[in-house]
Amino acid sequence: MTLSLFDQFASPTLLGIPLIALALTLPWTLFPSSSSRWLDNRLTTLQGWFFARFTQQLLQPLNFGGHKWALALTSLMIYIITLNLLGLLPYTFTPTTQLSMNLGLAVPLWLATVIIGFRNSPTNALGHLLPHATPAPLIPALIIIETISLFIRPLALGVRLTANLTAGHLLMQLIATAVFVLSTIMPPVALVTSMVLFLLTLLEVAVAMIQAYVFVLLLSLYLQENV
Repeated sequence: MTLSLFDQFASPTLLGIPLIALALTLPWTLFPSSSSRWLDNRLTTLQGWFFARFTQQLLQPLNFGGHKWALALTSLMIYIITLNLLGLLPYTFTPTTQLSMNLGLAVPLWLATVIIGFRNSPTNALGHLLPHATPAPLIPALIIIETISLFIRPLALGVRLTANLTAGHLLMQLIATAVFVLSTIMPPVALVTSMVLFLLTLLEVAVAMIQAYVFVLLLSLYLQENV
């Protein structure tokens, strides 16, 4: 039973070829391309309004130097949201449940913010490792603690996204299995359980969008410290 629960997180293969690459490229085909028309359709207009509002909300606390990241951060959030939502469909694979992929997204972006901080202002970047007015006996310990916390940031980004999505998928599979088993034994209980499953699915849709927003928001906060 334990193995069957976690089989859903294994990358599917076809003729020995991993299909995770197909799952990673599929979201880009779902968005409409730009056209030469003066007026777009309702879907394109709604997407444009959402992108503009999100970019404004995300870059509001950043100074002008951080606005160069607008396209990258917005694209990253839409990409992660699409992957998370597609993973809630039946017989699909969620790449963002893989810790290796999430770390592959988090580590380069976090490292880019750190490199930008050291390039623009090395003194301020190093100053983050030592809080202001720290007593002299605590300076060595605080430098070690702040350095460890700095290097834990990308790990926390990847683990947070992986853990939340994995827990939600496991819970949905457990409840769906309970509904299937109880449907022939106790139909009224199975009906109530199916209602719980429906509410949990709505919750997972919200979690899929919130976790993508939190991922990008934390990256923007790391960027704010270094620009």
